Amino acid sequence: MGWVRTLRVQSSVSFIEVNDGSCLSNMQCVLGLDAEGYDQVESGLITTGASIWVQGILAASQGSKQKVELKVKKIVVVGKSDPSYPIQKKRVSREFLRTKAHLRPRTNTFGAVARVRNALAYATHKFFQENGFVWVSSPIITASDCEGAGEQFCVTTLIPSTREASHSPVDGIPRLKDGLVDWSQVFQNILPITPTEDFFGKPAFLTVSGQLNAETYATALSDVYTFGPTFRAENSNTSRHLAEFWMIEPELAFADLNDDMACATAYLQYVVRHVLENCKEDMEFFNTWIEKGIIDRLNDVADKDFVQLTYTDAVELLLRANKKFDFPVKWGCDLQSEHERYLTEEAFSGCPDIKAFYMRQNDDGKTVAAMDMLVPRVGELIGGSQREERLEYLEERLDESKLNKDSYWWYLDLRRYGSVPHAGFGLGFERLVQFATGIENIRDVIPFPRAPGSAEF
Repeated sequence: MGWVRTLRVQSSVSFIEVNDGSCLSNMQCVLGLDAEGYDQVESGLITTGASIWVQGILAASQGSKQKVELKVKKIVVVGKSDPSYPIQKKRVSREFLRTKAHLRPRTNTFGAVARVRNALAYATHKFFQENGFVWVSSPIITASDCEGAGEQFCVTTLIPSTREASHSPVDGIPRLKDGLVDWSQVFQNILPITPTEDFFGKPAFLTVSGQLNAETYATALSDVYTFGPTFRAENSNTSRHLAEFWMIEPELAFADLNDDMACATAYLQYVVRHVLENCKEDMEFFNTWIEKGIIDRLNDVADKDFVQLTYTDAVELLLRANKKFDFPVKWGCDLQSEHERYLTEEAFSGCPDIKAFYMRQNDDGKTVAAMDMLVPRVGELIGGSQREERLEYLEERLDESKLNKDSYWWYLDLRRYGSVPHAGFGLGFERLVQFATGIENIRDVIPFPRAPGSAEF
C-alpha cells in the first residue's frame, strides 16, 4: 500500500513508482496487461497522488535504478487523486510547498525531514532516559516570563470565544494604531475591566520556556528534562524565527557550568550519531541535494572535541577578525548570529547585562556562568547556564531586570528551602533539525510553521 509518485504507460507494460513514506526509495511496480485491475490504468484512475494497494512477487530488477521490483498480479485503487493534485513529477519550490503544508510530506525533501526529525526526537528521549533523567511535562499556560523579554502570547477569555459572538468585555477598550487591542488598558486597570474577570483571574500567557518549572522538579528529583512546544510573540518574519517551536530543556541538580557543558556536548554527539547510523538513506539525500558535505560535518561533531572559548576571548577574536560585521562588536554586546557563525565554537562566560536574570553571577561581578554552543550554518544551537541558587542574588537580579518578584514567589521559594547548585540548557529542536539536515529555512523543518501573519492549517 502506498501513494503513486509516477506512472509510465507503455504498449505492453506499465511502471508505477509507489512510496509508503517509510523510507526515501520508491518501489517500482511492473504491470503487465494481464494484471488484475489493469483496467484502472487504462481508464485513468491511477494517477500521481492516488493511493493504491498492490499484490505481486518481488523479483530482481532489470533496470539499474533499483535492485528489486514488484511484478504486480493485482492492483486496487484505494483513493483516486484529482487532476489538480499540485505535487507532480516536476520540481516545485519550497516556497510554494509552504502554502501546501498539508501535502508537502509527500515530497522527497519533506518526507526525509520528517523521518530525521522523528529520529532526533527518539534519540533525545533515549539519551536522557539512559542517563537517569526524569521527563517532566511543563505547562503550556503560565503567569511567568522565563526570558524576561515580554514577548509572550496572552491567554484570555475576555474576547469572543466564537466567531458568531458580537459583544465582549473588550469592545470598549481603545485600539492601537494597527487596530489591535491595547491590553495595557486592561492590565493597568485604566478601564473597569480587571484581570480578575479573566479565566485565570490574572494575566496568563503561552509559555516561552519550561525551564523554571523544570527547576522545581530538579530540586526534588535531581536530573530532569522537558521536551515540548514553546511560544514567542516576536515579530520577526525571518528564515530563523518561529512563533511556535519545540524546546529541549534539561536541568541538573548538584551541578555547575562544567557539568552543564559536558551534558550538552554528550547530548548533541549522541543524537547526531543516532541520525547518522539510523537515517543513512535520508542523510545521503541531504548530502546530495541540500548541503554537500553535511555527513562529514556531522561526523566531525560526533567524534571531535569541542573548543571552549570565554565571552571575553570571543569578543577579542571578533575584534581581531579581518571581517566587517553589520553589528559592531564591543565587550558587553549581545553576540548576533553573524558573530556566532564566525566563531562556531563554545563560549562559557557572558555579560550579565545581556543575560537572563536566573543565571549565576561569577565572582568577578562582571560576567555570569553561561554558555552558548555555536555550530556552523546555524549559529547558536544550545544556550545554557548555571542557575543562581543564592536567594539574595536572585532577588537583586529580578529587581535589576524590573521583574515583579511577586510573580516569581514560587521560584524564590526554591532558594529558601534546600537550595542547591544546579544548571541546565535549552535547545531549539527546529534548529537541531536544521543542523542535521542542512535545510536553511526554519519553516521547512516543522510540520506546520507559525510565524507573523501565518497560522494556516
